[in-house]
Order: sequence, then C-alpha cells, then structure tokens
Amino acid sequence: MNGFLKFLEEKFMPFAGKLAAQKHLGALKDGIILAMPMIIIGSFFLILGFIPIPGYNEFMASTFGDQWLAKLMYPTDATFNMMGLIAAFGIAYRLAESYNIDAVTAGVISLCAFLLATPFNVPFTPEGATDAVAVGGAIPVALMGSKGLFVAILIGLFSTEVYRFILKKNIVIKMPDGVPPAVSKSFVALIPGFVVVLIVWVIRLVIEYFGIASIHDVVQLVLGGPLGVLGGSLIGSIAAYMLIMLLWSAGLHGTNIVGGVLNPVWLMATEENQLAFRAGEELPNILTAQFFEVFINIGGTGATFGLVLIMLLFAKSQQNKQLGRLAIGPGTFMINEPVIFGVPIVMNPLLIIPFFLTPVVLIIVTYFAMSTGLVAKPIGVAIPWTTPPLIGGFLATNSITGAIMQAVNIAIAFMIYFPFFKMWDVMKKKEEDGLSTTSEKTAV
Repeated sequence: MNGFLKFLEEKFMPFAGKLAAQKHLGALKDGIILAMPMIIIGSFFLILGFIPIPGYNEFMASTFGDQWLAKLMYPTDATFNMMGLIAAFGIAYRLAESYNIDAVTAGVISLCAFLLATPFNVPFTPEGATDAVAVGGAIPVALMGSKGLFVAILIGLFSTEVYRFILKKNIVIKMPDGVPPAVSKSFVALIPGFVVVLIVWVIRLVIEYFGIASIHDVVQLVLGGPLGVLGGSLIGSIAAYMLIMLLWSAGLHGTNIVGGVLNPVWLMATEENQLAFRAGEELPNILTAQFFEVFINIGGTGATFGLVLIMLLFAKSQQNKQLGRLAIGPGTFMINEPVIFGVPIVMNPLLIIPFFLTPVVLIIVTYFAMSTGLVAKPIGVAIPWTTPPLIGGFLATNSITGAIMQAVNIAIAFMIYFPFFKMWDVMKKKEEDGLSTTSEKTAV
C-alpha cells in the first residue's frame, strides 16, 4: 500500500494535476454545466406531467383540457431539449474566458457555426409529386438537444481556437478611436467569424457531397460509438468510476475531470429515457446521468453517506465523532468534501480501499436490480444533484422502488465502510489517548 501511495504522489498526481488544469476539459465541463439549470427546470415540468397519483391525469384533463400534457411539455422542449444549443455557446464562452478574449463573441460565433452544421431542411412530398423536395426554415429540435451535443462540443472548441488564432495573428478589422467599444468588438469578430463559418460550410458541403446527411451523423459515428460503449456499458462505467476514485484519492476532483468526457454520453441517455417516458414506451437506458448522481453518489462521490452514518453512530475518537456531526448536514445534500479531506480519505491507505470498492459494488447491484425489473429505471428527470436520499430516488424513477434502492445502497455502503472505519477509528482513539496521557504527565 505504501508503494501505491508513492505512485500516487510521485507519478499520478503530477499527470492528473495537468489534466485537471487542461483548458479544453475545463471548458467542456463548465460549458455543459451552463445548461444544467435549464435541464432541471425542464425536468420539473416533466415531473408535474407524470405524478403517480391515481386519478391525477383525469383531474388535470377535466381542469385544463385534453391537451394539458402536451402544453405542459412546452417548457421541457424549450429547456431540457436545448442542451446542445446551450452547450455550443457555453463551451466556447468558457474556453474564450480562459484565454482572456471576448467570451460573448466566441459564444455567438460557435452558436452560428453549430446551426450551420445542422441541416434545417425538412423533406416532404407535394401533392401530385413522386419525389420528396426540401424546404428550408425548420430547425430540427432533436439535434438541438443531446443528439447534437457532440457536434456542439467540437464546434465550441474548434471555433474558439480559430477565433483565438486569428486574434493572436492580429488579422482583424480595427476601428478608429472614438468608435463605441461594442461596435469596435463586433468588427474585430468579423474576420474570425467569417473564417469559422466558411470552414464549417465547406465541411458540410463535402460531407453532403458523399451522400451523408450531416456532420452530426459523422461525429456520432466517430465519437458517439466509442464513447457510448465506454459510458453506456456496465464494464465501461465501472472502469470510468475507478478512474474517478483514483483521481479523488490523489486529492483531485475526479468527477469533474472524467465526467467532462462522459457526461455528454450520460446526458444523451437521460434525454432518450425522457422522450420514451413521455411517449409511454419502455425506457431504453439504465446508465444515465441520474443513475450515477442519485444511486451511486449517495452523500457524494464514493457513496460516503454510509460512512458519515458510521461516524455519527459508532465513532469512539473525538475527532471522528465531531466530524460525523459536522458532515451529516452536507452529506444529506450530497456534499462530501468535509469527509474526503477531513477524515481524510485522500492519501489514506486504509480508507481508499472501501472508497474504491463501494461505488463498484453499488453500480453492479443497482444495474442488475434495474435490468431485472426489480427497480424502475431513471425516467429522464434531471433532479438537482443536492436532492436528499430517498426523495431523489423516488423523483428520478417516478417509483417508490427508486427510494428503496437508495436505502439498500446506503446499507451496502455502510457495511463496506464499517470494518475499515473501525480500524481507522481505533487508531485515532489511541492517538488521542496517547496525547491525553502525555498532557497529563506534562501537567504533573
């Protein structure tokens, strides 16, 4: 174990630190987070539409008319299902911000380039005609959401790098002194914006020339497939979570680093479930963003809510008792930095073992509980990640089985952490007793 800690400190931490500071990964994470408030707002209306109370649908239909559900979904379509559009702006904005260049302009350029990469035309067959023709003006809502997320990511990063390169080379139109700053900035963006639009337009024309529908299809094939295998499979998810735990064990925010890459995959699965749930169809995915946020990260990364309960109920050392009292509040709302850095778990050879083991066990148990139908799958509701246990499980699945699954997972985490924590607590108690004895002798 000492060799493992030495490896973490000397080899892994420098690499992981550079990875955590990487501008593009940071922009990817922060840009998608920009869409999260809208996703949660859209999920709120989805919950209102499918409250599992007998007679609820009949009451709503008699009060608001037969189309009440479709009208209630308007906000969901305008928020939840626009995550790709928001990400295209947000990722470019955050990356430009990290470069200290005009972030709003970078976001606007990326947004326009994203729309350019998306085919607007909707084929239809006029009366009396035999072949379909294309008409302009219809933006495909499906590609504005999670299905367009990979393209939004690539364009957000690419367009901002082009914008920065042209600014760095000073290939811009400069206005004379005295021109209002807003006007001057708009002209500075003229050449970079034109170059980005030109490049994306040419790429789209080339792709269409070879008979491919859009850039979205190419990106989905090249990136969506491999990442979908990693984030959408049980083995891939376990491997991803082991990397997250490894990063946290070194004191780095593994959830942000790894999640920045896999969140698009899990968000796509979330939206697919949401659309299937609204249509009354079987939910296609188990491994969604809410699967991990609600059922695996109970109390925070590493499912440390069980550990906090142990500290609160069974700790003998004063340090652990006090930390348990302090951590139960934040842990109830899925915040566990006090535990990770206070116990600590970071660089702790004893507690790193259950910290690694617990999420892996919970992923396997929850996955098979949902795949066998014992527990309802996540319905595509993006509840706030700070939602307390049991409430979160019910809302995420629209079923009491979700709350029961969370309770079972807390119990599993409790049992895994318990023997390791007891050993750690004995060590801390001996340290405190030793310090107390030394203090008494000094006083005498």
